[in-house]
Amino acid sequence: MTVDEIVRRIGERSRRLASGLPVTQAPLGSDFSLNGVVPAPATFRPASVLVPLVVREPEITVLLTQRTEDMPSHAGQIAFPGGRRQEEDIDAAATALRETEEEVGLSRTFVEVIGAVDSYRTGTGYEITPIVGIVTPGFTVHADPREVADVFEVPLAHFLDEKNHRIDSRVWQGRERRYYAMPYGERYIWGATAGMLKNLHFVLTAPE
Repeated sequence: MTVDEIVRRIGERSRRLASGLPVTQAPLGSDFSLNGVVPAPATFRPASVLVPLVVREPEITVLLTQRTEDMPSHAGQIAFPGGRRQEEDIDAAATALRETEEEVGLSRTFVEVIGAVDSYRTGTGYEITPIVGIVTPGFTVHADPREVADVFEVPLAHFLDEKNHRIDSRVWQGRERRYYAMPYGERYIWGATAGMLKNLHFVLTAPE
C-alpha cells in the first residue's frame, strides 16, 4: 500500500467522522466489543495515541512502544505512544503529538498528521482517539525510562494481513475476556492496541 493511498483513505474516514457523515462501522469500538454485555466504566476519560507510520524503504512500518512493568495501567503491554488529554491540548492531535514527544522523543517536525480514525474505549476507562501520522525517517528516539521500556517498528504489511489477526482470551476481574492479538515474532501485540490496529486494517483495506 502506498503513502498516497493511506493518506487518501485515512483523510476521507477522518473527514466523514468529524462531520457526522455516515460511515461503515469499524469492527471494534471498545475492549467489550467481543464480549457481549459486560460491566463497563460509567465514564471515560479522553485520551489520544499517535499511530506513527514510518516511511521506510522498502516498506512502511508502524512505530510501537513497550510500556514499563511498573506503569499504573497496561503495565508491560505494547502500545502506541499517547496518553490522557491535558487542559493545554487544543485537540486530540495535540495530545498525541505532545505525548509522543514526551514518551519517545519523536519530534512533531517529523510527523504529518493525516487524520483521526475511529475512537476506542478501554476497560480501564479511557476513550482513545487514534491520530494517524506519516513519519519521515531521520528522527532519533529518546525513550522516557519511566514509561517506555522499548521502542520498535513492525512492517505495516504484517497488520494488513488478516492471517496475522487472531482472537485470544484470558480471565480478567473474574470473567473470561476475548480480545484481538497480532503477535510479531516475540512481540505479543494485543488488547486495545490490537483493537485499534484491527480498525486501521478495516479503514485501509475495506472495499470503497
